[in-house]
Amino acid sequence: MKAHKLSYLGGLMCLLLAGSAFAGEVPFNQAQYDQAVAAGKPVVVYLHADWCPTCRAQQPIVDKLSKEPQLKDVTIFVADFDKETALEKALKVNQQSTFVVFKQGHEVTRSTGQTQEKAIRATLEQAL
Repeated sequence: MKAHKLSYLGGLMCLLLAGSAFAGEVPFNQAQYDQAVAAGKPVVVYLHADWCPTCRAQQPIVDKLSKEPQLKDVTIFVADFDKETALEKALKVNQQSTFVVFKQGHEVTRSTGQTQEKAIRATLEQAL
C-alpha cells in the first residue's frame, strides 16, 4: 500500500511539473524552447552567467516578475551563457545579461544589460 501511494504521489508531481513547464522561469531546454516558439507562445530567452555582476543584479528582478500574474503566460528560458554557445550563435547574442523576446514565433525585441525593474518589465511584456 505504501509503495502504491508513493507511486501515485510521484505521478502527481510529474503531472504538476509538466503543467507548469511553460510558465515562469525554467532552465533552457532546446526541445522545449523550439516547441514553445513554434507554437507561438510568449517566450523570453535570458542568457545569464553566474559570474556576471549585471546578471546577478537582474536575477532577483526576473524572479519577482516571473511570478506576477500579468506575466504568468510568459516562459522565461534561463540559458547559461558559458554553455549554450549554439543558442548564442543562433540568436546572434554575444553578451551575457541579454533578454531575447519572442511573440507569436518571432523575435520582437531584445535587451542587454538592463538592471532597472521597469525596463526589464517592459522588455518581458513585449512577449504578450
